[in-house]
Amino acid sequence: MTDAGEGRGPEAAQTPFDASERRAWAGRAAAYAAGFGRLCAYTVPRLLDAAGVTGGTRVLDVGTGTGTAAAAACARGARVTAVDAEPDMARSAAAAAPGAAVQVAALPRLPFLDGAFDAAVGNFVLNHVGRPGAALAELRRVTRPGGRIALTIWSAPPAPGQALLGRAVRAAGVPRPPDIPALAPEDDFPRTEDGLAELLRTAGRLTGVRCATVSWEHRTTPEEWWRGPAAGVATIGRVVTSQGPATAERIRRHFVDLATEFTAPDGQLVLPHAALLASGRVGA
Repeated sequence: MTDAGEGRGPEAAQTPFDASERRAWAGRAAAYAAGFGRLCAYTVPRLLDAAGVTGGTRVLDVGTGTGTAAAAACARGARVTAVDAEPDMARSAAAAAPGAAVQVAALPRLPFLDGAFDAAVGNFVLNHVGRPGAALAELRRVTRPGGRIALTIWSAPPAPGQALLGRAVRAAGVPRPPDIPALAPEDDFPRTEDGLAELLRTAGRLTGVRCATVSWEHRTTPEEWWRGPAAGVATIGRVVTSQGPATAERIRRHFVDLATEFTAPDGQLVLPHAALLASGRVGA
């Protein structure tokens, strides 16, 4: 067996997209957990089911964030290892899932032996790596033959609730900052059921691939939903904060106006979201 330090060429190097993601998430674990983290938690039970995580399963939670999936897997009695590229996230995950072995590591280069895990899960992590195909190949490497890999990503085009903040940015006339690179075209793939399933079959070489759309309504408050972007969380947060307080305030005003479309009688926002959940099995 080999570890990730062997047989890795230039494809494992960090891309400009990866470097941008590191900057976007640095030191923002608490701000993420208070808003977007609650949103992303919705898919965790289905993700673990798709990966076959039960008592005794050796599971890797990659891109663990603040540890929601790791903690849920521990609660099932699994033997959990969790990694995140951002040290602040890893510290939060270790606190949330004290039964897990948490460390700092990032796709597509993981410090584990071939076939070290019975299952690997990634809750929205594939949205944040520069080479999704290489990431899938690495997850396949560290998962044993017969083991399962399960992943979620945001679908495109986005559901109405997911698009709200982006609409506010566009209404304010704020462009995407040039220092936030897009994924290279040769590394991208369609964010559809067929597109994600094909990535698992080709880059991951998985069998029995399944992909389905998971839809739900996320309930939050306007204040909570704005707090994350205002703190610079994720790409949308970097856009919001890129041109100073006056521009951020202009975006916020448009956000408040647009949010009325989703405001329930009790004052909460009811935001429709949709994600793709795909899984497959590692062949012999």
